[in-house]
Amino acid sequence: MESKKIRQPIVTICGHVDHGKTSILDCLRGSCVQEGEAGGITQKISFSLYPIEQLKIACPLIESSGIKLNIPGFLLIDTPGHAAFTNLRKRGGSLADLAVLVIDINEGIKPQTSEVIQILKLNKTPFLIALNKIDNISGWRKLNSSLQKNIELQPKNIKQVFDERYMTIIGSLNSYGFDSDLFYKIDDFTKKIALVPCSAKTTEGIPELIMMLCGLSQKYLTDKLILGKEAKGIVLEIKKEKTINYIEAILYDGELSKKDEIAIANLDGEPTITKIRILEEIEPLCPKFKAKDKVRASTGLRMQFVEKTNVLPGMPFMFYNGNKEEIKKIFEKEISEKIKTDKNGIITKADSLGSLEALLILLKQSNIPVLKAGIGSINKTDIISAKANLKINELDAIIVGFNVSIDDEAKTSGGEIKILTDEIIYKLIEDITDFRREKSREIEKKRLMGLATICKLKILPQYVFRNTKPAIFGVKIEAGKLIPGINLINEKGEKVGRVKHMQSENKSIEEAKENMEIAISTPNVNFERELKNKQFLYSDISDSQFKKFKKNKDLLSQNEIKTLREIAEIKKRENMEWGN
Repeated sequence: MESKKIRQPIVTICGHVDHGKTSILDCLRGSCVQEGEAGGITQKISFSLYPIEQLKIACPLIESSGIKLNIPGFLLIDTPGHAAFTNLRKRGGSLADLAVLVIDINEGIKPQTSEVIQILKLNKTPFLIALNKIDNISGWRKLNSSLQKNIELQPKNIKQVFDERYMTIIGSLNSYGFDSDLFYKIDDFTKKIALVPCSAKTTEGIPELIMMLCGLSQKYLTDKLILGKEAKGIVLEIKKEKTINYIEAILYDGELSKKDEIAIANLDGEPTITKIRILEEIEPLCPKFKAKDKVRASTGLRMQFVEKTNVLPGMPFMFYNGNKEEIKKIFEKEISEKIKTDKNGIITKADSLGSLEALLILLKQSNIPVLKAGIGSINKTDIISAKANLKINELDAIIVGFNVSIDDEAKTSGGEIKILTDEIIYKLIEDITDFRREKSREIEKKRLMGLATICKLKILPQYVFRNTKPAIFGVKIEAGKLIPGINLINEKGEKVGRVKHMQSENKSIEEAKENMEIAISTPNVNFERELKNKQFLYSDISDSQFKKFKKNKDLLSQNEIKTLREIAEIKKRENMEWGN
């Protein structure tokens, strides 16, 4: 099989924040260039091209092992601190052929590591693990150029700490359904995940990491790397330089010429057809792009189009030869597979198609339905959709945004709609789950209470506005809430009357919550005669209402429970005793 027919494997570097993903990548870059060029190469770029020639220089183990590599190198993709690596998706699975999961050996599997593992498992992406920061193990020293020998040569107490830490990670991986071990202890890499201890700081283990990537690619991926005929790719980002918009993208199959037309998918189903004005390819181990007439997968691109196009991140593109309807069906199927919504549910937004897909997958795993899903900032249309949910299910009156901003118009028109945003997807899922749990309690409490309300009022005798017909006076809500129509009793259990109106700051209100000070009007009450010497008033609760509250006391606040006990004591009814 000729090497020219094989594309470069796409490798994504992923893991928890601060575990050293970019440091590993910078270390690989620095090891593949001359010493004088290593500085300042850690720019913020999504991908790096690694030709096989440079990899052989960086990893002498390739030559010494006698392995003859057919792969032309690697396209390595750095991923940000959040889970945006999930936008690296193509039709039928992950865009990445391989993944390097970076784990700090001293910290183990963190929440974001867990999230990455689940997505890798879901996408069936083969991966190996870089156990980074071995140099942070107290007393660790570099005693031999061979990683395996160096591990074995560590003093007994240091070796024991190392063993404990990597064995703990093996145990954690086992709970996700993965068998794993140190790479030099594995015979069959299809059955176990390889752990490569390393240090991005000292470069220890980096040659072994490169060797493992090469070996796994050569042995298990060759058949999947055969170059297709037609160009296929994914839009990563839209970047603006002055007045010009550039598209940064990955070409994952085929060849693309500057003369070609391409079709780019859109959410509305109608593909954008455009010619290429500028075609640039990322230079090997360098943050610069170079103009090209023709490029071959797998590679990183920067393109400018002839026509003005409204392109979204994460969208697929492919070579166009006039077959618009055929391409339209392909794109529609691909996007419909990624964006699966429900008949009812919350509103979701994300920064790219792949990120949106990841969010939808994790929401589904958390049993949270999604009515509407889109790409881009949260806008007024999303607010309108969420407000419509208020009438159907208050639990769904929420907008969730992953790595997106909120438009000014949406901020001002949101009102009672809850908007949750975050750049870390697992944190966002936690926040949604917490919100729905609390909202569910609130809804159930509202249903339970109905017209019955637990309420304790402190009379404010300094604020008597009318003595009788009706009596109008000030109260402070000590516990629970007060609504018009509630019947009140005093501390002796005697009926006082009904609350007809409520006012706060000279405005009528329909509800008063704990700690609010308001004025209430009560018909047929003479304040001077009936309430002058009273301190507290309570809502009058029937026996059946009391039993309901007692049965669902987990929905009540401590103040409401205390007030309920006081009402029971006031009424002194045997069947209303609170008990233990």
